[in-house]
Amino acid sequence: MTDDLRSAALESKAWPYEEARKLLKRYPDGKPARDGKPEPILFETGYGPSGLPHIGTFNEVLRTTMVRNAFHTLSDLPTRLIAFSDDMDGLRKVPDNVPNGDMLREHLGKPLTRIPDPFGKFDSFAAHNNAMLRDFLDRYGFDYEFASSTDYYTSGRFDDAIRGVLRHWQGVMDVMLPTLRAERRATYSPVLPVSPKSGIVLQVPVEVVDAEAGTIAFEDEGERIVQSALGGLSKLQWKVDWAMRWVALGVDYEMAGKDLIDSVTQSSKIARVLGGRPPEGFNYEMFLDEKGEKISKSKGNGLSIEQWLTYGPEESLAFYIYREPKKAKQLHMGVIPRAVDDYWQFRGNYAGQAAKEKLGNPVHHVHDGQLPDGTLPVTFGLLLNLVGVMGEGATREQVWAYLANYVADATPAAYPELDRLIGHALAYHRDHIAPTLKRRAPAGVEVAALERLDAELAALPEDASAEDIQNIVYEIGKTGGFAELRDWFKALYETLLGSSQGPRMGSFIRLYGIANTRALIGEALAAA
Repeated sequence: MTDDLRSAALESKAWPYEEARKLLKRYPDGKPARDGKPEPILFETGYGPSGLPHIGTFNEVLRTTMVRNAFHTLSDLPTRLIAFSDDMDGLRKVPDNVPNGDMLREHLGKPLTRIPDPFGKFDSFAAHNNAMLRDFLDRYGFDYEFASSTDYYTSGRFDDAIRGVLRHWQGVMDVMLPTLRAERRATYSPVLPVSPKSGIVLQVPVEVVDAEAGTIAFEDEGERIVQSALGGLSKLQWKVDWAMRWVALGVDYEMAGKDLIDSVTQSSKIARVLGGRPPEGFNYEMFLDEKGEKISKSKGNGLSIEQWLTYGPEESLAFYIYREPKKAKQLHMGVIPRAVDDYWQFRGNYAGQAAKEKLGNPVHHVHDGQLPDGTLPVTFGLLLNLVGVMGEGATREQVWAYLANYVADATPAAYPELDRLIGHALAYHRDHIAPTLKRRAPAGVEVAALERLDAELAALPEDASAEDIQNIVYEIGKTGGFAELRDWFKALYETLLGSSQGPRMGSFIRLYGIANTRALIGEALAAA
């Protein structure tokens, strides 16, 4: 770590550095040692395995990792990241996107680790989803430690912390009861016993019998039961559970969505009641669909990781997630092409920037300052336009043949990342652009302007530069009788490409080829 880089990081306004500096203030002299050993700064992310991992899971782990990486720039203190699975939770409802819903319905209320796997692959529903989570995180190379709530409860690792909840029962109740409706207050308990009869996680009033012994009493199917709250025989209500976990594990940083602001507040108060210190963190805004509505797993109005990675590379998703975390952003198919091109624009700027600017460049955080080699000679948007005019059945090999008109040494070996983007472009066009394309016939001054463009192109050599072609297009737009220059460009897009938006036409014509473009113009004029 260079002194210049660390100095720049200490002043950087990039949000991961602002977050990481909170941890420097938290421990100005380093985190106190435990058992004579240096205690790592602990980052945590939470996962509810009642459903499959989704883009929100990726979002939280990615952003937390960015803060952790930023902290490494600021400090030499060791760190850990725990990805915690709340798999002791009782199943409240059957997810829409899993098989064997009727079977799951029979186990509602039981801990997720005690419910059969509806996919028939693992010992439990939680084991299936936990495996999915770990595969999901490993796929992206995250450095983390997996933790299972069930393992921590049943092994006794949380027993002392649970005793702490029992000791501070009234203090916890004083925090929680004012936040609840009257009906809920009547039955609320910080501890949820697991029924010895049904195996269901019970939502019933609980009496503390002996805090030090960890025993509680409750009613189960009309019978008073006295049993231990330890060793996995109970779990805590989730806000209490969250606070207990922070205290028991010594969590220093955890972020959460804006919808959990009140939960963070209550859990922080409970952590203090338990004698602990709440972690640092911040609340990020939620993703919205194209209608501006909050994305919901149950509605299915979101965008999955798999969908994004079908139409754009992983780094474009990481880039999109990095930017403006406290601003609500739409997350739908339409944002992918722009995210890809913005990523490459920022990546192209990185090498020439000073250290301060590099630390504020999103790609620095996408790649933790270790940017891969490679350039992109054409934009993703231009690729999409090219594939669009090539029509149905376009192949990767055909796209490379066109690229030879525009790019020296246009081969997959020379530009492997471009080759990857061609695959994304073909898929995106096939599924999302082709169904919407519809060329219209030119009318009025557009006809004469297209005829003039055809004649001007005919006089050019096939290898004319994109700039020379752009100058011709621009001049026709200025002198061709259009009210505004943008009307000419819109006419070109709608009559030649079948879309209301399009690329820089000089670059497109150079890429597609003058002869091919003249053929497009001929088709448009024939329809006039």
